[in-house]
Amino acid sequence: MTVPTSSDYAKVNGLDMYYEVHGAHHEGRRPLVLLHGGVTTIGLSFAAVLPALAADRHIVAPELQGHGHTADTDRDLTVPNLASDVVALLDELGIQQADFLGYSLGGLTALEIAVRHPGRVGRLVLAATQYSQDGVHDEVRAADFDSQRLPSQADFQEMADAYAACAPYPEHFEDFLAKVSASAHAPLPWTADDLRGVRAPTLLVIGDTDFVRVEHAAAMQRLIPRAQLAVLPATTHMTLMRRTSLLLPLVSEFLVE
Repeated sequence: MTVPTSSDYAKVNGLDMYYEVHGAHHEGRRPLVLLHGGVTTIGLSFAAVLPALAADRHIVAPELQGHGHTADTDRDLTVPNLASDVVALLDELGIQQADFLGYSLGGLTALEIAVRHPGRVGRLVLAATQYSQDGVHDEVRAADFDSQRLPSQADFQEMADAYAACAPYPEHFEDFLAKVSASAHAPLPWTADDLRGVRAPTLLVIGDTDFVRVEHAAAMQRLIPRAQLAVLPATTHMTLMRRTSLLLPLVSEFLVE
């Protein structure tokens, strides 16, 4: 894991939102905002890709409400709320427009920003991201933990250990897990027309054994006007952001076009 250039907290929407900055400003390149997955942290989601991405780009990576170093509040954990927090953070940092790489819950958050605040998004990478809940496999929605699509016990232990290591109130993990799980199954706020209106060039990336159905990702690729789709072989939801030999060339080429 690369060590951040700096880290701090920003007061946004009643949160003390933790964020890290990696890499340095490069003339002519937009910052890249990394938005992590549900129940994870910056490190758990992006440790494998951060060193390469930060080598030639200014990166801002926040931890969303209740995640990592960012304490939870009584506010509902919804995709529109999370997106509003990220936009408020960018306002605090004086960043008018950025590229986004969102994974899972972070991908939903990035998509909401692209739909509601199109001028803030340059290029958009949505990893393991659906636009409606019927885009997720039935066994995922049913939480069938015999399915190879679901996180393993070792994955959950990693999440619990990361939470214990950095959360302001580590004893709240089970409550936090339940809150994120409820949020993950809530209806999503977009229509097909919303996707047709996305202006940003978009790269959709899923694993072939992901939460998201390949057919649904293909439908998203048809709806978003300037979208590309990559399906990584032998890749689950939990391994997607670790498949660096496949993922990094795709993302790097897409972001510099």
